[in-house]
Order: sequence, then C-alpha cells, then structure tokens
Amino acid sequence: MVEAVQDAGVVVTGAGGGIGAALARRFAAEGARVVVNDLDADKAKAVADEIGGIAVPGDASAIVAEARDALGGTVDIYCANAGLASGGSEAAEEKVWALAWDVNVMAHVRAAHELLPAWLERGSGRFVSTVSAAGLLTMIGAAPYSVTKHGAYAFAEWLSLTYRHRGLKVHAICPQGVRTDMLDATGSAGDLVLQPTAIEPEDVADALFKGIEEDRFLILPHPEVAGYYQVRAAEPDRWLTNMNHIQQKWEAGQ
Repeated sequence: MVEAVQDAGVVVTGAGGGIGAALARRFAAEGARVVVNDLDADKAKAVADEIGGIAVPGDASAIVAEARDALGGTVDIYCANAGLASGGSEAAEEKVWALAWDVNVMAHVRAAHELLPAWLERGSGRFVSTVSAAGLLTMIGAAPYSVTKHGAYAFAEWLSLTYRHRGLKVHAICPQGVRTDMLDATGSAGDLVLQPTAIEPEDVADALFKGIEEDRFLILPHPEVAGYYQVRAAEPDRWLTNMNHIQQKWEAGQ
C-alpha cells in the first residue's frame, strides 16, 4: 500500500474506460475514496459500482465542486485524465483546435484554479496530469493533439515549479501507445508509431504509483521516451530529421 493514497479523496476524470478506469481501480485498491468522472454517465457509474466509488458524470471542467462535496469536502488527489485525441494538420478547422485546447489544457487549468486555494492553505495536494509522450515529443498526423499536449505538460511543469515549496505534488504521465479506444482512433499513424510498443492501461497505473512512491514529477510508462526526449533537446535537427523519415513512411503508406 502507498501511504500517501490510503483514505485519500481522489478524483479521476475521463475514468469510464482506458487509463482513467485503470487509475480509478488502482486508487480504490490502494484504499482511496474515489470519484469516477466521465462524460458518459453509464460508464462512470459502471466503474464506480465496480470499485465502490462515487460516480460524478459530466464535463471534467465543471465537476470539481460536486466531486469535493461527494468526498465529504476535501479532494486530496486530482487526476486530470480526460483527453481528446484530435488528428489533423494546421488545416484542421478552428473548432477542432478550440475543443482540443479546451479539453487537453483548459480543463486542467480550471481544475487547478478550483483546487489550489484549499491545497495551498493546508500545505498539501496532489495534481496528476495525464499528458502523453506527444507532450514531450510529438505525434505525426495530429497537430491539435500534439500542440495541446505540449500545453498540458507545460502547465503541469509550471504548477510544480511554482508551488512545490508549498506542499503541492505534481505528476505528469507521458506514455506512448496504450491499448485503449483512443489508440484505436489514431488510425494508420497510430498503427505505425504507437501500436508496436503499446502497453495496457494497468501498466500506466503501475508507473504512476511507482512515481508517487519515489516522488517523481515525470512518469514514463515507456522508459525509452527519456532517451528520445534527450535527443530532441540536445540534437533537435537530428531528431526532426528522424521524425520526418517516419512522416514520409506514413505518407507512403496512405
């Protein structure tokens, strides 16, 4: 058991399936009291019933107050997990860009805005952001997703550097492919880049809990991402050339 999680009030957004459901199950198994959020009320209820949690369906941007009440007035851990895998290029419609920005970034900002006053006052709180390796690297064929996941990572990083001396713990989870409906929706680009090394949602939960125990900000369920990230930072032209080769391979297969 992870001591920091036992009897904690936990909120997991986008928890009707995939990574979110795996996180909710793991938190419950570790002794936490879990609010399961999802836009799909039936899915939220099914997971909540399974783990003995509380379903709070709805838009992840607007459920903090209701989730707090459901947990008896205190949220200890908030998992900003709900996300949108928006494909397309710079030519994607503005509404696609706007929705990706709203779900992948602004939902995190709104949640933090609601949670931080109480957390900073008491000197403790934990914010878990499900980002993506795309937030550290990128993803071919998915400009709105890649750009907004960079934003999600940047926000998590900013929260950590700004408030860690005041008791805030922040974790940014950055997996590559995970066997979920979202991965299936990535189509041929996902088949090429993500499917070969895809892991199970439970592996992501395992990585997060190891990171909580070790008090680490960056959670890499695919450890090889650390090497890619280092090359991207140290040799950006080499990294971009390699990524462009993958882009060309993808285009040739279309």
